[in-house]
Order: sequence, then structure tokens, then C-alpha cells
Amino acid sequence: MKIGFYAGSFDPFTIGHLHIVSSACKLFDNVVIGLGVNPKKG
Repeated sequence: MKIGFYAGSFDPFTIGHLHIVSSACKLFDNVVIGLGVNPKKG
């Protein structure tokens, strides 16, 4: 089983992010999206 991991603050989650996740879903059995907090973003 191949697992992909995509981490970021995603503030906001854009169509570009969605494109990356959609592409990753074709390459991996599971894709985990890790949400982080960036205090420098307002």
C-alpha cells in the first residue's frame, strides 16, 4: 500500500492545492492531508 502525505497551512485551500491532491490520488492508494498553522499568515 502506497500512502502519500501533503502538508501545509492551506490558508486558503485553493484550486491549485486541489489539483495536487487529485493528482496524488492517482499515484497513491491513500493521501493524507496534514494541516498546519502558520502564525505569520494573517
